[in-house]
Amino acid sequence: MPYPEIMIRPMREDLTRLGFQELKTVDAVDETIPKGSGTLMVVVNSICGCAAGKARPGVALALQNDARPDQLATVFAGADIDATERARSYMTGYGPSSPSIALFKNGELVYMLERFQIEGRDATQIADELKRAFNLHCS
Repeated sequence: MPYPEIMIRPMREDLTRLGFQELKTVDAVDETIPKGSGTLMVVVNSICGCAAGKARPGVALALQNDARPDQLATVFAGADIDATERARSYMTGYGPSSPSIALFKNGELVYMLERFQIEGRDATQIADELKRAFNLHCS
């Protein structure tokens, strides 16, 4: 059963106010990920503490980098269940992980940061890791 919207709205807004497009349906995911040109970052958002205290703040810091993705999108695990499952289907070679952060270039997955890589780091370390990926794939 999905989380009630009133619970997750503030967590959604952490990303939407940064310019992230919410992908709430399978169709929205299919129109965004495989058809994208340029670079696309997809954040699998979550209600967990490591999303709130590490992943979302780390993403916000990383987006201050000169090189950054052309497009930003997000799905919310536990709320947008079908959309999240579809987004994960494009993250080939990786198991379900939330939070997680994927970087696509012209529809192809080129970088993935999984939950286990987020849990042991603080927001600044996550930002630094994402900046490295942006500098490699988004410049």
